[in-house]
Amino acid sequence: MSSAHTFRKLVYGITLFFITLSGFGQMPIFDRYHISDIPGLGWLAQFYVTHSIHYLFAVVLIALCVYVVLDFLLDKKGFPRVTAPGLVKVFFILGLLVTGGFMVVKNLPGVYFSHVMIYILDLSHILLCMALLMASAYTLIKRKSWVR
Repeated sequence: MSSAHTFRKLVYGITLFFITLSGFGQMPIFDRYHISDIPGLGWLAQFYVTHSIHYLFAVVLIALCVYVVLDFLLDKKGFPRVTAPGLVKVFFILGLLVTGGFMVVKNLPGVYFSHVMIYILDLSHILLCMALLMASAYTLIKRKSWVR
C-alpha cells in the first residue's frame, strides 16, 4: 500500500469521524444526554462550534472527493477497479454532498424552501449518513476495499 493511499485513508477516516460527530452535535443530543458534561466535551453542546466544524470537514470531504475522482480519471485503470461496496459508499457520499449542498443553500438569506422540502432534506441527509456509517462499518469488519 502506497503512502499516498495510507494518507488518503487516514484523512478520510478522520474526516468521517469529525463530520459525523459535528453533524450529530448540531442536534441537542449531547447536551440532552449529558455527554457534553464530560470534561473536555463541552464544545459538543455548542451549536455554532459544531456547525463550523461540520462545514470545515465538509470542505475537506469535498476536496478529498475531487482529488480521488481526478486521480481515478487520470489513472489508466480508472473506474472499472471500483468494487461493489466502494460503489455503494460512493452513492451514499454523493447523496450526502447533494443534500448537504441544498441544506447550505437553504440557509442563505432570501432563499426559501418549503417545510416539506426541509424535512425531506434533513431526513435524507441523516439517513444517508447512517447508511454510510453502516456500509463503512461493514467494509471495515469484512476488510472489503473500495477498489480491486
